[in-house]
Amino acid sequence: MTIRSVMFAAPLLMAAVLTSPLALAHGDEDEPVQKPSCPKGQVYDSKTQKCVMQTSSLVPDADRTDYAYRLAKDGRYEEALALLDTLKQPNTAKALNYRGYATRKLGRTDEGIGYYLQSVKLDPHYAQVREYLGEAYVIKGRVDLAQEQLQHIKSICGTTCEEYQDLAEAINDSSKT
Repeated sequence: MTIRSVMFAAPLLMAAVLTSPLALAHGDEDEPVQKPSCPKGQVYDSKTQKCVMQTSSLVPDADRTDYAYRLAKDGRYEEALALLDTLKQPNTAKALNYRGYATRKLGRTDEGIGYYLQSVKLDPHYAQVREYLGEAYVIKGRVDLAQEQLQHIKSICGTTCEEYQDLAEAINDSSKT
């Protein structure tokens, strides 16, 4: 290989790496890095960087939890819940929050609130669970309780964080209907 071919190939390789969806995580550091979508019954394993059967004991709980959230955000709520059922340690703040999110999106708002409250007990400074809990309270018509969550979020990350802005918008939208 000549020096000229290396000089030509290096910038192309760098561009490919930097534009890869796995190369950069955008937004909140607590949110999972964008990963490829796996077929039903599989989960993304960050160690091997590929989809594997969700029954594999080699996939750590953190990957299962993050992928369950990805499934829920993609509207695959039942699959997200099934994946959360495979966790060795299901009672973490994140896992309970994501379980609450999936159940709420399935229309089981009271059940979702129960999971959110368990998550809050484990981590009272977890802004995302407070946002989702507030959104569930808005659904239930309890704007007063949603406002309480908004104040907790304000004390955690201020008024410019995404969680505060999203819940404030949900509360504001509820007053228009």
